Amino acid sequence: MYFDDFKLNDTIKIPPAVIDKEEMMDFARKYDNIPLHTDEEYARSTPFGQLIAPGVMSAMAVWAKYLEVDLFGEELIAGKSTKIEWFKPVFAGDTLTGTLTISKLTERNARNGIVELTINTVNQDGTLVFTSVTEAVVKRRGQY
Repeated sequence: MYFDDFKLNDTIKIPPAVIDKEEMMDFARKYDNIPLHTDEEYARSTPFGQLIAPGVMSAMAVWAKYLEVDLFGEELIAGKSTKIEWFKPVFAGDTLTGTLTISKLTERNARNGIVELTINTVNQDGTLVFTSVTEAVVKRRGQY
């Protein structure tokens, strides 16, 4: 999809992502090896009462589902930035569903523009667990 085809505030539902405990722990052991993510006994002693998923792992699980939507197709030039803000913990077995909103459109030059996407992600209870804001550089129609 070309930059020129996007409309501010358009929304798209992202398919659900289920947080698998073994995948969660494997990711944590490799990339975020702290007891809150890997030691069940320790995690029970925290205010969370159980292991929580690494934040980046939760975001990447939703991101993988977003990529299945293939919003930009061949018109994507590159990613520019991503900011993630976490609000609530994510646990093994949680089902995360994102709603993507086109939150900003910036004409960059005659060849491309920047599309800002905000993804609000909720768990199976409808609780907002994190928001991510991503900027992507996207081709303009007829310029390539």
